[in-house]
Amino acid sequence: MKKTRQLDHQQCVKCVMDTTDPDIRFDEKGICNHCHKYAKDNALFNSVSERKQALDLLISRIKKHGESNDYDCLIGVSGGVDSTYVAYLVKQLGLRPLAVHLDNGWNSELAVMNIENTLNKLGIDLYTHVIDWEEFKDLQLAFLKASTPDSEIPSDHAIFSLMRKVAKEQKIKYIISGINKRTESHHPGAWSQGHEDWLYIKSIHKKFGKVKLKTFPHGDWWSFYTSRFSKDWVNILDYIDYVKDDAKKILVDKLEWKDYGGKHFESIYTRFFQGYLLPVKFGFDKRKMHLSSLICAGELTKAEALDELKSEPYPKQVQNEDKEYVIKKFNLTSEEFDDIMKLPLKTYYDYPCYPNTLLYKALKRVVTMVK
Repeated sequence: MKKTRQLDHQQCVKCVMDTTDPDIRFDEKGICNHCHKYAKDNALFNSVSERKQALDLLISRIKKHGESNDYDCLIGVSGGVDSTYVAYLVKQLGLRPLAVHLDNGWNSELAVMNIENTLNKLGIDLYTHVIDWEEFKDLQLAFLKASTPDSEIPSDHAIFSLMRKVAKEQKIKYIISGINKRTESHHPGAWSQGHEDWLYIKSIHKKFGKVKLKTFPHGDWWSFYTSRFSKDWVNILDYIDYVKDDAKKILVDKLEWKDYGGKHFESIYTRFFQGYLLPVKFGFDKRKMHLSSLICAGELTKAEALDELKSEPYPKQVQNEDKEYVIKKFNLTSEEFDDIMKLPLKTYYDYPCYPNTLLYKALKRVVTMVK
């Protein structure tokens, strides 16, 4: 098990990340490791012209490879701002995308409307996979009972696996995502990790689940290890000067897109998990990482971020409504949910996972030696 240090409370002098991330580190000036990583990651292209040149080469490569296919790239859509802007952007760049959506049973009506409006207006075909609810419900409950802060892992893992599967079936080489280094950084591993780790997911379900996972989309050890080196998974927003507020204005104007509130709040479960369960049970407020990214991007001041953190993650009334809805959808009683909230806190490393295997440790040593 990976041990974390017990720290007195300290906040980064630059962003709003603090010691609620047990692995955070500060330099002699009080700047956190996340801010240093942000600066390094976002220095890949030093000028607008360099980004433009790299983007032009990328688009040319994607078009050439997919010229004999119906689609030259694959995109994921959730109804949120990042994935919606990717759909808009790839069409502006002359690409022919196939959109993939995972319906995990938690879509808000607004998310569904955004997806339909966007794809209809842009003329993009949609592939939707409706997950088996009984299997997925059992897996999500297993994660709640495991008492780690990773209960969104099953959705993320299924999405990544589904996109790889569809890309292979359609002979599409390039998968284009809405992940970006400019507005999505400052990720504490202690707050959530194991997205590609099928061993971790499987071990938790084996311990706490009851329903056999017959159809759940999943990866394996190979996808876990190679995903970090793949050049076919393109974070296209890293190639442009992506400003989230500007993107929202374009989407509202061009696509009649509707804002849903917080980060990833297009999903009811994500909204409840990030806005209620994580801060109440674990003391983790994911707004800190999102706001810190925007501070480093120059889209927000630290004072503005601190002011936002004084308010609830989202309205109390909606939190209560979501709590009732989640309890009912999981077929729990209020007492059973309260018992889950009181379980001792665990981490990713408390369960079987790939980083704990001898093979992974050996490969890691080899990669370190090669570097």
